[in-house]
Amino acid sequence: MSLYAIGDLHLHFGSELKVRSQLSDPLWVDHEITFKENCRRLITDEDTLVLVGDHSWGRNLTECEPDFDYIRSLPGRKILTRGNHDMFWDAKKTAKLNELYAPELTFLQDGYETYGDIALVASKGFCFEGPFYLDKRGNIIGYDEENKSHADKLVKREAERLIASFEKARADGYKKFILFLHYPPTSVIEKDSIFTSIAARYNVYQVIYAHCHGKSRFHDSIEGKYRGREYSLVSGDYLNWVPKKIMG
Repeated sequence: MSLYAIGDLHLHFGSELKVRSQLSDPLWVDHEITFKENCRRLITDEDTLVLVGDHSWGRNLTECEPDFDYIRSLPGRKILTRGNHDMFWDAKKTAKLNELYAPELTFLQDGYETYGDIALVASKGFCFEGPFYLDKRGNIIGYDEENKSHADKLVKREAERLIASFEKARADGYKKFILFLHYPPTSVIEKDSIFTSIAARYNVYQVIYAHCHGKSRFHDSIEGKYRGREYSLVSGDYLNWVPKKIMG
């Protein structure tokens, strides 16, 4: 029984493709075929696959339904977490999504799922992404203060949700945790953040995140061992559409 993760599938079987680079970048050509083949090669029905946000370009459940059919067809238990482009998913209506799609799909928000004796805790997260002001050499010398202030509010909201989820798991007796974020845990101007602090507070084994896709974004945040825990980027194009084995 193994645990796998990947993010940013950006499926569009029932909706319009929103990012034209997906048509021109060789990594995105028939990516849904490549990904399914890799899943069938690696994942068994006893395994768990966590899909770390940005599942579909669909604006509503009707447009997303063909994408959900695709995800249903993948092997293993499927857990979905929220991404910034998942317009179909209102956080307050997560229970309704689980009523509609259980037991084939699990939508994880404001709670936790389990893998053995480990609690899987997730949040969309957030980080400030600019605008940044650059010097002639491309170094960041400033940023938009108003946008930064707005981002700080969203970071605080997501962190509060995350802490509540950790506390639910801890109250139920769980002591081991893996944290899934859609956004990276730090922005390009941070070495630490409230999310790295939360990971330390709950002694998280691993922090898994997505969102950083496109080659220019692959190294925007923490990678590898950092302050006693492993940080892994699992954006689909970064992984060449091979789901990353997290445990097992």
